[in-house]
Amino acid sequence: MDLAGYVVLIIGVSSGIGHILAGILHEYGATVIGTYNKHKIEELYDTYKCDLTKEEEIKDLFAKVISKHEKIDVVINLAALAIDNDINTKTKNEFMQVLEVNLVGTFLVCKYASLNMKRGIIINISSTDATDTFSPLAMDYAASKAGVENLTKNLALRLPNLKICALAPNWVDTDSVLNMNPEYLKEEMARVGQKRILKKEEVALKILEIMINDDIRSGEIIRMSGNDEI
Repeated sequence: MDLAGYVVLIIGVSSGIGHILAGILHEYGATVIGTYNKHKIEELYDTYKCDLTKEEEIKDLFAKVISKHEKIDVVINLAALAIDNDINTKTKNEFMQVLEVNLVGTFLVCKYASLNMKRGIIINISSTDATDTFSPLAMDYAASKAGVENLTKNLALRLPNLKICALAPNWVDTDSVLNMNPEYLKEEMARVGQKRILKKEEVALKILEIMINDDIRSGEIIRMSGNDEI
């Protein structure tokens, strides 16, 4: 596979999936640009600090990328926030933080991407929590991801020149998940019927598939349940 000439912007490159995806894209010849907020990483590609709660930083990010690379072919929205706690302790501020990063931040990235892309691909990362694996402790996270899926479908209608999809995985072997209480994780996977935990690498490869597979159409929500054999 030759991705030479592709300019790919990954929002949230310091995450496990983003870090792996960047490496795969780089290996195939793509020009990779990544963003981080708190955890900068030094890699073979450009990285920029960008706080998704600040519209001016998002706007400035796209201006910098276009100034340096003249175009953007693919944008991947990977950054997300979760603050899991019970309804009796969850505050308005916490709920709004999750919505602002996961939903409003995704909207703003899509907005400024669309203003700087004549054609191209935007992939938003949702979760099966948006539809049927939600937990009361993460109701704000689930609501934000349901919003991301609705946003994706609306943007696909509004921006027919772009291919805009969302990927919705179930539990993935990210550091935050692997550091959970193993009994809690086991119980949650059983509760939602997930047979195996998804690997970061396979999620990254699914994102790549969405990029290059013309049979996947704009507006689609691609689900990864973890119920298949690997």
